[in-house]
Amino acid sequence: MRTLSTTKYLLLTSILAVFLQQTALAQDHAAKIQEVLALAHKYRQFNGAALVAENGKIVYKGAFGMANMEWNIPNTPDTKFRLGSITKQFTATVILQLVEQGKIKLDGKLSDYLPDYRKDVGEKVTIHHLLTHTSGIPSYTSQPGFFENVSRNPYKVDEFVKKYASGNLEFEPGSKFLYNNSGYFLLGAIIEHVTGKRYEQVLKENIFDPVGMKNTGYDHYGTILPKRAAGYVKTPDTYINAPYLDMSIPYSAGSLYSTVEDLFLWDQALYTDKLLTAQSKALMYTPFLDNYAYGWNITHASFKVNNADVPVITHGGGINGFTTTIVRFPKEKNLIVILDNTNTEYLDRLSNSITKIIYNQPYEPPKISIVSILENTINEKGIEAGIAQYRDLKAKQAATYDFSESELNQLGYRLLRSGKSKEAIEIFKLNVEAYPQGFNSYDSLAEAYSTINERELAIQNYKKSLELNPNNTNAAEVIKRLEKPAVVLDAKVFDTYVGEYEVGPGFVLRVFREGDKFMTQATGQGVFEIFPESEAVFHPRAFPAKLTFVKDAEGKVTQIRIDQNGRVTVGKRIK
Repeated sequence: MRTLSTTKYLLLTSILAVFLQQTALAQDHAAKIQEVLALAHKYRQFNGAALVAENGKIVYKGAFGMANMEWNIPNTPDTKFRLGSITKQFTATVILQLVEQGKIKLDGKLSDYLPDYRKDVGEKVTIHHLLTHTSGIPSYTSQPGFFENVSRNPYKVDEFVKKYASGNLEFEPGSKFLYNNSGYFLLGAIIEHVTGKRYEQVLKENIFDPVGMKNTGYDHYGTILPKRAAGYVKTPDTYINAPYLDMSIPYSAGSLYSTVEDLFLWDQALYTDKLLTAQSKALMYTPFLDNYAYGWNITHASFKVNNADVPVITHGGGINGFTTTIVRFPKEKNLIVILDNTNTEYLDRLSNSITKIIYNQPYEPPKISIVSILENTINEKGIEAGIAQYRDLKAKQAATYDFSESELNQLGYRLLRSGKSKEAIEIFKLNVEAYPQGFNSYDSLAEAYSTINERELAIQNYKKSLELNPNNTNAAEVIKRLEKPAVVLDAKVFDTYVGEYEVGPGFVLRVFREGDKFMTQATGQGVFEIFPESEAVFHPRAFPAKLTFVKDAEGKVTQIRIDQNGRVTVGKRIK
């Protein structure tokens, strides 16, 4: 018969064994995470700070590279990074707090809270539409020439709303998802109007102070902010300073800064009732169209655990010089936060690898990108040398270099944008060879063929893409357009359209003729041939869009209408 003391001893031994096992596992995970991030930094895919928590406990915290490259100041876990669109979840939380207080209704109309907003739109759009990117209001960041010509200028909230967040509806509110910074800018304006306080003050009082987030706030350029990271952009060989952005522009859609440590506090607070009731949090995490909820994407991991899905609550951010991500696993209270100050495109891959580490799944460590290597070879020695180098590296160093489908696709588009259409086609053909089941590879090859007016080859590859992925609506739409019988238009008619059209602040679309070809060129972009669908409607084959020339009552061409990606932009003829 066991004595009481013996039972206690066995229980303590068992508890100690479990504790030691969990500690060893956490240490193993931390070592693997460190290895992945160190490799990513070595290959110029990550420069920033990261934090990982399991079961609500921090298991990894580290930083890589420089916060300020001019002064060789390293990143640390308490370095402050601009968050970009991670800001949206904070804006959504304040809106839900105001709903709890009875000051806002989710089905309330935009005009109810911004009485000066245009009535025809404001009386159709609800708070729910704004939160879920289903309002149909044009996003200001998608306006042609916006970043080049507007984003450096300071604006007052009301002034900006009137000028850049009050466009005509692109679709019926609630009928479609289209990521929209204007919607979240308007939510910030609503917060100020309802509370009578500045947006940043409300966030400080309602979230940052209660949670203890002392290193989080609105990033004003003029403020002396200790340990703030500078933003950079990667070039093929080095880094350059990111373009200046006035922080009145992102506002409640992307203006905040924070640290990985503060975002851990934020994550932990969301498991309590300190900020929101359980009912409000349930609303915040309920996905609407395209799995978007209120300031969060709601998805599942790419694997199962014990035959069960792993729920994921996540959001990324991108703003001049910075890329960010926060990935929450509510079932296990796991967390990944990665903040980067070099505009890297690799954070999703890194967070995916770290996710697999903490769930003990097989993962691939970072590999060296082939994009810059092949691009340099192609520019110096030609496309044949570039393809030969690709085949040689793949045969001899497949474990070292990244040969994923997205790599060649990225290279192809870089060549396409630089005017090297024929070289781009060869790279896309190489990608189709490597990934014959990749619908996107065929779609990209078809797009490249369109740029050089190889209509039949474009149709052939779009059809193959659609065969592999019947949901590729872009391919279906382009096929319809390309298969239409060619319309012959008298050049004299087109000459009445020749001129310049201002389609955005400082952004001009030039329409001209080269011999028998009808051409367009927008400010800072390449030249594209356009083809008539009718006497007044044209389309480029290089990308899905429709150009319509609009006449006044006297028959004079005064405007051009551009329909692209569900958005409508009207340009006034200025010359």
